[in-house]
Amino acid sequence: MSNHKILCFGELLVRLQSISERFFEKNKLDIYPGGSEANVAVALAQLKIPVRYVTAVPENAMTHEIRQVLEDQQVDTSKILFQGDRLGSYFLLSPNGLSNGEVIYDRKYSSFSQLQVGSIDWDKILAGITWFHFTALTPALNTNLAAVCLEVLKLAKAKGITVSVDLNYRSKLWQYGKDPIEVMPALVEYADVIMGNIWAANKMLGTTIEAHFDHNTPQDEYVNHAKSVAKEIFERYPNCKQIANTFRFMKDAKHNLLYATYHSPKADFVSQRFETSALIDRIGSGDAFMAGLIKAITTDLSGQEVIDFATKIGFDKLFVEGDFIKL
Repeated sequence: MSNHKILCFGELLVRLQSISERFFEKNKLDIYPGGSEANVAVALAQLKIPVRYVTAVPENAMTHEIRQVLEDQQVDTSKILFQGDRLGSYFLLSPNGLSNGEVIYDRKYSSFSQLQVGSIDWDKILAGITWFHFTALTPALNTNLAAVCLEVLKLAKAKGITVSVDLNYRSKLWQYGKDPIEVMPALVEYADVIMGNIWAANKMLGTTIEAHFDHNTPQDEYVNHAKSVAKEIFERYPNCKQIANTFRFMKDAKHNLLYATYHSPKADFVSQRFETSALIDRIGSGDAFMAGLIKAITTDLSGQEVIDFATKIGFDKLFVEGDFIKL
């Protein structure tokens, strides 16, 4: 049983998804609440880990309905800020979440994107929190949000709160004149747990990567490189104690191959391989993995148990429609 309470911070989004391969073919959309950090919060709540979710949204009927959905999942939403005029969204131009350039973001001028240093009473919001989770999606939006992340990270570290970060890399979000490598290292310095993959670490932290890596690269080669990258990160970021990498490959719209690695300064572990040709929805798989990772770490599982549990949760999300996992 975990004695932790997790705080997830990030933008609440609405997902608008085509029900066919062509966006306007049937003039119908599926609509889901989501956003990476909200996805993690819901998954943690379903895994019976106490969790609080903080974001900023406009006060309207839609946001209150989404908040109720989160509350129904046992996510603490009491500290959500109601301000501004817009709720961020994204359009998915395929019916199954295939990440192939079909995502169109509509997040500029959202309530969340207008946050600045001093907008949030972090001392109050961090009360009772033992673990703070954020992602690289937030500092990708603008300079002010990168500064907000640094603001809360400094306070969290001063309070002895464990910090985790997901190095989600979305090139379409980094549009304000800064490359990730100029922003993320200063934030990752505060992280105890880093989740991502070897490509994101290269983009955001400047770790090594091999140009020839692709879906045909043998698993052993990827695993050995992940071990090498983990050593680089441990050396550069001494606060970091645990690293996880996912390896996800797809042949077509219904296929997904998934395995993962987990590293401490003393040991390395590799998960079981999971593969399917019958997936339902790719969106949120990495977030479910992140939640599984936090759950496993906070319940003191062994290294092998940690990575096996997290990978299985990430794989299970592939068969659940919408951003939120159902366990």
